[in-house]
Amino acid sequence: MNSQHPVEGILDILKEAVEGGVPGQGTAFLDGTGVDGTGNHGLLATLEGLSATQASHEVLGTTIAAHARHTAFHMEVIVRWERDGDRGPFDWKGSFHPLQVEPQEWSALCSRVRHAFLALDAFARTQLDQPVTGDITGGLCGAVAHVAYHLGAMRQLLKGVPGA
Repeated sequence: MNSQHPVEGILDILKEAVEGGVPGQGTAFLDGTGVDGTGNHGLLATLEGLSATQASHEVLGTTIAAHARHTAFHMEVIVRWERDGDRGPFDWKGSFHPLQVEPQEWSALCSRVRHAFLALDAFARTQLDQPVTGDITGGLCGAVAHVAYHLGAMRQLLKGVPGA
């Protein structure tokens, strides 16, 4: 019996947070995505379902665009930290700014989130033939927790966004 590599298990959960559930299959923590693709509550589907105006609508002093920008930044930092040994300093506070985006900026930001996830996934897969360490598993678990937290925050902010 082949067992799943711990890194692959963590990446499965991160993929669910970012891309949503596999249509028609069970999920670990998000509501399931229907066989027809409806009901996807992953980060990318949440973001791509919004206009720049909606993403820029301020609710309780922040915006979905700000959370999306920060989430992309965090995934990018994990790769820089783990792969490149870059220990910063990192402008965490600045990673939420600007709060508003224009349509082209919103499209680019959604693309940035997708590419940050794909880069993190690709880097983590280079570790599958390496000894399992707390550095890589801890970094990836941190990514899961961080993406899930901001996804939840964005989904709550949606409740205050007109037309969302």
